[in-house]
Amino acid sequence: MSTLPTGFAQLTLAFAPLFSKRVFQSVQVLLFGAILAIGKRTVTSVLRVMGLDQQVHFQTDHRALNRAAWSPLAASRILLRLLVQAFAPQGPLIFGLDDTIERRWGARIAARGIYRDPVRSSRSHFVKVSGLRWLCMMLLVPIPWAARVWALPFFTALCPSERYHERLGKRHKTLTDWARQMIRQVRRWLPGRPIVIVADSAFAALDFLDATRQHATIITRLRLDAALYAPAPVRHPKQRGRSRKKGERLPALSQVLADTRIQWTSLTARFWYGEQNRVLQVASETALWYHSGMPVIALRWVLIRDPLGQFETQALLCTDVDATPAFILDCFVQRWQMEVTFEEARAHLGVETQRQWSDKAIARTTPCLLGLYSIVTLLAQPLFATGQLSVRGAAWYAKPQAAFSDTIASVRRWLWSHEHFSTSLYEPDMIKIPRLLLDRFIDSLCYAA
Repeated sequence: MSTLPTGFAQLTLAFAPLFSKRVFQSVQVLLFGAILAIGKRTVTSVLRVMGLDQQVHFQTDHRALNRAAWSPLAASRILLRLLVQAFAPQGPLIFGLDDTIERRWGARIAARGIYRDPVRSSRSHFVKVSGLRWLCMMLLVPIPWAARVWALPFFTALCPSERYHERLGKRHKTLTDWARQMIRQVRRWLPGRPIVIVADSAFAALDFLDATRQHATIITRLRLDAALYAPAPVRHPKQRGRSRKKGERLPALSQVLADTRIQWTSLTARFWYGEQNRVLQVASETALWYHSGMPVIALRWVLIRDPLGQFETQALLCTDVDATPAFILDCFVQRWQMEVTFEEARAHLGVETQRQWSDKAIARTTPCLLGLYSIVTLLAQPLFATGQLSVRGAAWYAKPQAAFSDTIASVRRWLWSHEHFSTSLYEPDMIKIPRLLLDRFIDSLCYAA
């Protein structure tokens, strides 16, 4: 590479303090190539698309992942700062927290385990899959050119199985243990901003909620048979014995549903499972959630009912008792964008196609590919501001808003248009090609998965 586009150079320079000068050159090559490459995101495919397949010291770029000393945690902090500055400069920050399985096989992948496949499994059909389990935290923000919320990954941790830790003689850390540490880390990075975490039912655990409620507001699902209680009665002067933790037992939410006296309020959800402006009915109240031997959690529960009867009634909880049902519902619905991000990262960024075998490279590559989703979004922001972000449409398909495929295609087109690659020394001849044919080639290349 000789020169870099100005926007790309400014973005990569934010990460420069993490690397030595030599490693940073390899990082730029890998980052460029991972965006431009199609198909598998191996180091060799990156070198090929960068025109460096004849480079003798190709192992230098491999060592940036499996040997070089740099901190992925520090890179996550820098990426989060860039995302907040670009898309959420003020107001509360909403983060999504979810795990995903990277389907990988091989005896040399030490952290590999056997897990339930959340995509192929159902309530009546259990499917197991071999792979790596990752816990990912994403910033949920509206993207102007997409007219919807996107989930932008910035912090990903490998969560090995219990068998893996037993084999190493280490204490096993559950998903909630990893999540607790990640939330506290983000709280240290953003000391002055309100933080809201939305997660699925796997994180509706009393010990997890108790450990994180001082650092962030947690919104997740709540079981309909959860043991809810009224607040503890006021302690009288000179009253003997220890203070009570809770008051009288309240009816379970399943019993509340059967109560004809409950008052339902109509609420319009902006986005609901692919639908816009969906009218729902909600009921909400505050309570204490308690189980023997566990801490007491004060929460606001929200029951959600469909007037059309197209889905079952479900319940949500929020550790901020002053939050409104509309705010809780709006935040929780955004969580589904994380599944979209996972799928698009597999389709357009080559997640599950990399072939690293060393422990350090495995622990770094997948978080980098997921973070690449956010980096592409950051690169697309100035393109949208200058009118260079295009939407691929056709006579038979009028596409109103840009998807991630359009976003990465526009970024690729912008990168290809800059002569920042070194040409081959062995074939310097130029070949003329009609512009219309060249545009068709570029369009096909930019949209290739």
